[in-house]
Amino acid sequence: MVLYLGLGMLLVGCEAAEEAPPPIPLEERTPKVIVIGIDGVRPDVLAEVPTPNIDALATAGTFTARTRTTTPSVSGPSWSSMLTGVWPEKHGVTDNEFGGRHYDEWPGFLTRLEQADPELETFAVVDWVPLMQLEGGSTAIGPEVDRRELLDGYELGWAEADTRATALAVEALTQSDPDALFVYLGNPDETSHQTGSIGVEYRDAIALSDQQIGRIVTAIRQRPTYPSENWLVIVSTDHGRRADGGHGGDSPVEMTTFIVVSGPAAAVGTVDGETFIVDVAVTALAHMGIELDPAWGLDGTPVGLR
Repeated sequence: MVLYLGLGMLLVGCEAAEEAPPPIPLEERTPKVIVIGIDGVRPDVLAEVPTPNIDALATAGTFTARTRTTTPSVSGPSWSSMLTGVWPEKHGVTDNEFGGRHYDEWPGFLTRLEQADPELETFAVVDWVPLMQLEGGSTAIGPEVDRRELLDGYELGWAEADTRATALAVEALTQSDPDALFVYLGNPDETSHQTGSIGVEYRDAIALSDQQIGRIVTAIRQRPTYPSENWLVIVSTDHGRRADGGHGGDSPVEMTTFIVVSGPAAAVGTVDGETFIVDVAVTALAHMGIELDPAWGLDGTPVGLR
């Protein structure tokens, strides 16, 4: 009886293996995208920190450590350019006060996706409040986004806030069906400011961000529908920094950032030419199959797509 049952199970297993459907061709899978932004990471320091999850994404896709950010190299204009795909001369943000912003005319990529196809499910979580909440209305992550999660890193502590942001992203990926996501991790930047250095504490904060990215990527790959999805993971930063933890100038260490583009639709290797922070939003839109209307006046170009 034991032999009979074992043989029966073996035969069932063989039949199941034979009947397993072939992989779905890439062009028939549903495109999905997640942009993960880590605040204030110098690419040369990133290269010195153990970051196995970012390394794995880079190895499987496209990586460049020669991306140029905005002038000035501060968070307000830099994140605005990453999210909208245009330079400060258009979106109007030139400092961390966000005065003169024109997000109504130059919306973030998640809003662009909603405008192009309201059926898409969009998600964003940030712990730097101005990206999602400002006096007087419009923000880079506008109300058109289906689910917006706002945390306060100053109130919670930045490591804790990033941990909670990661958990909310994982929850969205495992309990719902988002098509496009933006996740902001602010701990490395604030740690460097607080310590006035790019030393051990800053490097530990970058390593923690890498672990959080690993949790998010694992959640993507464990989705039951993952075989029928075409995920693009983009990881980038807004600006670099000086050795004293400051930034805002036009030195190479402040102006140089990085971009990782990873997934089945990504090219494998490095980028030969120069890349720019405005390329991030445009790459996300292009992957999602959105026709880039010249009337939008976007300044970026797609990076790392096959």
